Amino acid sequence: MRRANREQLTGILLRTRERFWAMFEHLDDDNARVPILDIVNPPLWEIGHVAWFQEFWCLRNGSFERPCLRPDGDRLYDSARIAHADRWSLPLPDLAGTRAYVDEVQVRSLERLAAAADDDHGLYFHRLSVAHEMMHIEAFAYTWQTLGYQRPSIEGIGPAAVAASSAPLAMAGGEVEVGSRPDDGFVFDNEQWAHSVAVDPFRIDPVPVSNGRYLAFVNDGGYRNNAWWSDAGRQWLARVGRDLPRYWRRDSEGMFERRHRDWAPLDTSRPIAHVSAYEAEAFARWDGGRLPSEPEWLMAAGQAPAFVWGESVWEWTSTPFAPLRGFEPGAYREYSQPWFHDHRVVRGGSFVTPRELVDARFRNFYKPHRDDPYLGFRVAREPA
Repeated sequence: MRRANREQLTGILLRTRERFWAMFEHLDDDNARVPILDIVNPPLWEIGHVAWFQEFWCLRNGSFERPCLRPDGDRLYDSARIAHADRWSLPLPDLAGTRAYVDEVQVRSLERLAAAADDDHGLYFHRLSVAHEMMHIEAFAYTWQTLGYQRPSIEGIGPAAVAASSAPLAMAGGEVEVGSRPDDGFVFDNEQWAHSVAVDPFRIDPVPVSNGRYLAFVNDGGYRNNAWWSDAGRQWLARVGRDLPRYWRRDSEGMFERRHRDWAPLDTSRPIAHVSAYEAEAFARWDGGRLPSEPEWLMAAGQAPAFVWGESVWEWTSTPFAPLRGFEPGAYREYSQPWFHDHRVVRGGSFVTPRELVDARFRNFYKPHRDDPYLGFRVAREPA
């Protein structure tokens, strides 16, 4: 996606839109009405927002001086100016009307793309728009999980199994490059710009932590032992009142996990998912380690062939989300800058992340209390 030429990008856009609509195979005007939660959007609003974003950048060049295809589009779908709680009270069109708007924007955007200069500058907004749509595809996947809706068939069966335990990889340390370069094609603004960071020797798990390994922490009273939790983690734990991961439950027959609307026996071979950074940190301390820093994760991903990433869950790091050296906000100024310093960097990609978006350079980010996305982790350790 980052280096796709005009023809390739057209194909990516069409495949992405096909995947986008597949996320709504079970959606209708009734179940599109959802409760007000701070971790989801009203589905009809979010669908329309994806189209509005594409129109705003690909057809209007990011200018409010150019009229929207819908006279009320800016008032309905601009996420930077519409407070989250207000999105439930907007006079949104129904599903059919929303789809008509999405389809019209798609047709016109393809026409504009066909006439665009076939270079990084000419394709920038089209690449930005399709990346934005891919992110919302994943957001819809964990929204359906949050709401307990039926799983879209496009997601398959879920993340692949990971090794129950493996010897940590020994990394010699040295210099690692963090960030992207100006000639890397499409670059998110928070990747500006590449620079070297010194990394001390360390060890790191080759795969994310599995349900089985995490279950041992739970069974050892991990949620009740304050020694494993940071001050912020203890405050979070007291607030949510939890003694298990978000979608686990225990009964007389054993441990179960909810996958969308269905409960199933806990599969100990799958990677732990839907855990906060606080839970990840507590497990890592209990396990005699810590979360890797962003540079450590990058070094392992780039140098260790046995380091498996991007196939199962996003991975928490210990690094606060902050600007890199040389950062300047991009045209889409709301993408990164508002979220610096109170979010945490996550790396890799999950099993529902569109493959074109999975890239070692991609700096994803969430607040450390978030446990609704497909978030897991691996453990780093000091050298032996």
